[in-house]
Amino acid sequence: MKFLDQVKIFVKSGDGGNGSLSFRREKYIEFGGPDGGDGGRGGDVVLEAVANLNTLIDFRYQQHFKAQRGHGGMGRDRTGGAADTLLIKVPVGTQVLAEDRETLLYDMDAPGRRVVVAKGGDGGFGNAHYKTSTNQAPRRADPGWPGEEMWLWLRLKLIADVGLVGLPNAGKSTFLSRVTKARPKIGDYPFTTLFPNLGVAVVGGHEFVIADIPGLIEGAHEGAGLGDRFLGHVERTSVLLHLIDGTAEDVAESYRIIRGELAAYGGGLDEKAEIVGLNKCDSLPEDEVDAKLAALAAETDSPVLALSGVSGYNLQAVLHTLAAYVRGDVEETEDDAADWQPLEE
Repeated sequence: MKFLDQVKIFVKSGDGGNGSLSFRREKYIEFGGPDGGDGGRGGDVVLEAVANLNTLIDFRYQQHFKAQRGHGGMGRDRTGGAADTLLIKVPVGTQVLAEDRETLLYDMDAPGRRVVVAKGGDGGFGNAHYKTSTNQAPRRADPGWPGEEMWLWLRLKLIADVGLVGLPNAGKSTFLSRVTKARPKIGDYPFTTLFPNLGVAVVGGHEFVIADIPGLIEGAHEGAGLGDRFLGHVERTSVLLHLIDGTAEDVAESYRIIRGELAAYGGGLDEKAEIVGLNKCDSLPEDEVDAKLAALAAETDSPVLALSGVSGYNLQAVLHTLAAYVRGDVEETEDDAADWQPLEE
């Protein structure tokens, strides 16, 4: 399934049905009179967040959504039937923006949440509505009220507990494939990951969702590389796992580049809890690992852990640390960190 996280759609609710202009004329009935019924209400356009979707790809093939018009009123004081609601299903985490792409209208952040984005028009009154003691034969029947129409932007921000960030080839996809059942594309060249991937990790009976996004490079906020458009998918996370390629010559500079891009993007990403992981440590001598861990520790107050996604070195310790941040047990994590031993898988 292809991944699509931004799309523009047109929605229009149904117009109301017309009122009826009708008079009662029946044989052997002495007194007739107006009996035109009111029109029915037009259909609403409703968005619903559902849990079994994780892409907006369906909207690539249909961008226009129009609800049905209400039925017209009829004689014998019969009101026209209301039109059915037009239900549009979107993934959980979808934000609904106005046409300017800046004004947030709704945030579909929970399964089952429904919002009416366009209300159907009311039905017009039939002539029976205007009957009075002084106007016993009104010839007025109103048309239905028009529905609402508008262009909307749908922007998907995936719901995840942990977000993976780092430079290209930092080993994010490999890490995700080792700790979850996700199978992202993995290659020995930059920008192997072209769209976000999700995986579910299980630690001590607790589950949490990890989101892997394409790698960032310096200048991503200005459009360099794949840009920073996918950073929105880690805005809702509890903690970021910042993976650093341990084979890089200057790991501190690698760390500063990503932190600079997070700050330039905004959205509070540079203020989120962070765990720094020095990846690919199985390719380095022990003294070099210690030196690079010290260099990273000098750059940040966040926990710095050595690991290897390929060999599985220390993955369990990293997962326990992430799980603690997701649960909010950060102090417990710091107290128990000394008891964790690097594990080989």
